[in-house]
Amino acid sequence: MAATTLSRLKPLRPLVMRVLRWLGGVVGGVLTVAALFGISGWIGSSIPRNSGWVEPEDGITIMVETNGTHTGIVVPVVTPEKDWRTVFPSAGMPRKDRQYATHLAIGWGEREVFLAVPTWGDLKASTALRIATVGGDSVIRVSRYVRPAASEDFRPVRLTPAQYARLVAAIDEKLAPVQKNEARAELRGTYGSDSYYEARGTYTMISNCNSWVGDVLAKAGIEMGRWTPFAGGVMKWIAVPDDPIR
Repeated sequence: MAATTLSRLKPLRPLVMRVLRWLGGVVGGVLTVAALFGISGWIGSSIPRNSGWVEPEDGITIMVETNGTHTGIVVPVVTPEKDWRTVFPSAGMPRKDRQYATHLAIGWGEREVFLAVPTWGDLKASTALRIATVGGDSVIRVSRYVRPAASEDFRPVRLTPAQYARLVAAIDEKLAPVQKNEARAELRGTYGSDSYYEARGTYTMISNCNSWVGDVLAKAGIEMGRWTPFAGGVMKWIAVPDDPIR
């Protein structure tokens, strides 16, 4: 019986071998693309823009935040240059602890991920494949902070008023337009304490949350890598505070 079964399977061996070779080629191709992406991201983030920039002694202090994967830009809610309450309705609302925010963390990202994927474990393979191949719509995420302390993950940077104005303009231009005198619609997403707003642009692996942060900082005049698709590629240009809270 065993010999008969083996004789029947023998004609299938070439097909099985072709399938295995094809699968091996696919896996090898994916690993090669991932390696090239990682190397390119490291190289791109090491080529400076605004080389020689010097942080001013006086001005407006922002922060660059990271959770190791994602980066964002932390700005004061109100300065003479910008009142973010006129842009984001949530900026002027009390938090769950009844305190009003002093700062906003602003980030740009893929719509489905920001609105419906609470953890990386919830990310569907189909969603990841879509983002990697064709990209997706984008939204702005806004988190509200009260006097955030400088730390290794919240690194302060001081800008001149003119530099801060350019940073504000770079953020504003990414927001979807609204009708005159119309409040910007607030979307609800994966984190109930955060707010989400319609944005411009297609999110891709090339143009992602971290490269956007790098671009905004570079437009303000800060020395920054040419292409920063990884959080580390952004943060390596921002000095750790002298006495960080860990």
